[in-house]
Amino acid sequence: MFKAFRSVLVASLVVAIGFIGSSLVPAMGQGSSLCIVFDIGGRGDLSFNDMAALGGSQAAADFGLNLVEQQSATEADYLPNLRTLSETGECALIVSVGFLLADATGLAADEFPEQKFAIIDGVVTDRDNVQSVVFEEHLGSALVGALAALVNQRVAPEGSAGGVGVVLGIEIPILWRFECGYKAGVRWVDNGFDNSVFDISSPVANKSTPVPFVYTGSFNDPALGQSAADAMLAQGTQIIYNVAGLTGRGAITAVANQARALGRETGPPFAIGVDADQDYLEGGGFVLASMMKRVDRGVFLAAQAVNDGTFTGGFNVLGLSNGGISVSTIDDFDTFLQLGVDAGEISADNSTLLKGRAEANRSLYIDEFAKVAELQALIADGTVSITDAFAGQDVIDQCRLAYD
Repeated sequence: MFKAFRSVLVASLVVAIGFIGSSLVPAMGQGSSLCIVFDIGGRGDLSFNDMAALGGSQAAADFGLNLVEQQSATEADYLPNLRTLSETGECALIVSVGFLLADATGLAADEFPEQKFAIIDGVVTDRDNVQSVVFEEHLGSALVGALAALVNQRVAPEGSAGGVGVVLGIEIPILWRFECGYKAGVRWVDNGFDNSVFDISSPVANKSTPVPFVYTGSFNDPALGQSAADAMLAQGTQIIYNVAGLTGRGAITAVANQARALGRETGPPFAIGVDADQDYLEGGGFVLASMMKRVDRGVFLAAQAVNDGTFTGGFNVLGLSNGGISVSTIDDFDTFLQLGVDAGEISADNSTLLKGRAEANRSLYIDEFAKVAELQALIADGTVSITDAFAGQDVIDQCRLAYD
């Protein structure tokens, strides 16, 4: 997948995303390959894993490397895959994609201390040869939570509170960030944009917007995501946030099916995409916006550090200030539409129609997007701080007490 258009896509990413590119240079460090081990969700999720592949494609092109991709069929494959790649001695950098690979990456790093590793969206500490690339997902989730609540006020049927749900994958601390941040953004709107709601030390006063959420326990089961979303829609939920990779694709399908059953070519109801710009999915007009976690940028920057000789172990934190987190814009649309074309999800001939529907949707909610931009500015300048629930079970428990 992606081979046919990789060279074109790499060129467009340099312009559209603003990566610092370079002409081809000799292969970096020891080994002539950039090696990526995907999690069990795998390629074709149009989300987390495909974003990692995009970043890897550009890095391989810019730094004169071969790109080696290794799929993991089950969690038991993580460590063997990492060992096999390490043993070849051909990988200048091995990228582990996802939180679930953290333990295996730590073990492999101990066994192969000369091999450089980067883990995307996971944490491996106390190894000089492992860089943990993490994202401030709670910030982006607060923004799309506010957007969902604002749009829900417009589209909820008369006499109904509507609702803004979230379908999640496996319940792990990384996903607590999404959950807590999303709820914080919703409650900010419910409470008249009162910044004090971001302090979770006590429950907020107004919780008028229902926020159903479910951990499906999977990142690669679209049918499960669809059934979870169907249950929310049956309760009157108007917007559903996908935080479940390929499982969450099913949630987007459920939203589109519901809208079509109501005789509509676009939402409401709406979905909110995750990781990549998923605004084009299901024919366009059903995904209001996407919380973009620039996994591609994380992969690229880790590879660039190896190439430049600046690679170090520890953390590389990507957020609003350095392009690691954003809410999708129309400018992102064309670049990420190509993901769906290559995956066979959509026809390239329909691209104009899909983009037109996305633009039409945004034109209906200009004020709502503007208010979200105000919240982004408050976060960026430090006026408000969004709770990071990754810190532990006690924090997510407190978040749920405050916002549920």
